[in-house]
Amino acid sequence: MEPILKVRNYLVDNAETIIREITHSALDNLTIKLMPEELEHAIQKNIQFLVLLAESLQDSKESAEEELKQWSKQTGEEEAKVFHQFSAVIKPYAINRLLFSQKISEISIENKLTTEDVVRVNNRFCYLMDVSMIETIRAYEIYRDKLMKDHQRKINELSAPIVPIKDGVAVLPLIGAIDYTRVQHLLNYVVPTIPGLKVDHLIIDFSGIMAIDTEIAQHIFTIHNVLGLLGIHVLFSGIRPNLSMTVVQAGIDFTSFNTYGSVKQAIDSLRL
Repeated sequence: MEPILKVRNYLVDNAETIIREITHSALDNLTIKLMPEELEHAIQKNIQFLVLLAESLQDSKESAEEELKQWSKQTGEEEAKVFHQFSAVIKPYAINRLLFSQKISEISIENKLTTEDVVRVNNRFCYLMDVSMIETIRAYEIYRDKLMKDHQRKINELSAPIVPIKDGVAVLPLIGAIDYTRVQHLLNYVVPTIPGLKVDHLIIDFSGIMAIDTEIAQHIFTIHNVLGLLGIHVLFSGIRPNLSMTVVQAGIDFTSFNTYGSVKQAIDSLRL
């Protein structure tokens, strides 16, 4: 049997022993405090990783790389789900890579590989470990970005509710910071639901808004025009002086809008 395949078989057959030995040496470099079940899970994941690396010795570089990418993608998503800081996840990578290389070199020499083959095995492993790290980071970032977008969508839903006041009248209170994402949420998700609520008069209240830029102001008043085309009478309330200045700077003609100091004043003006 070729010496390299002997190394491959040894690594597969003794993966658990090797990983537990490496893990014992690597624990001092972890900044994450792991519970016993988390540690065992990490050990099992690294056993899978070592077996994949070992089996790559008899596979083509391309097929080994693809299989490892899939494994790394799953690992990155798992780390993202438990909200580990990624700096803490990556920090021990350098020392772990060194421990892996030392152990692989030791096993390769024990199985009488030539110096050239020891270098070849180590190069293959180091390359695949780097591929794994890159794919893990990529999967982590994609999953966390999706998670953040989902959270932002939920925040947008909670911060822009349509509140019925009486028959045919509702209030849309705007709360917190208004940015492009929230304006798009209003246009794409909130506005289309209003006609189905049988609202004739909608009061858009700015009392909870501390600041707004000119571009966003233009988008907000676009919402006014869209609702007007749908036959809904729109009133604005709670526009403070600083917001008024922004509206003027945006070149919006204030005289065409019904504006009031408070929601109560807007409701009273309807005389329903």
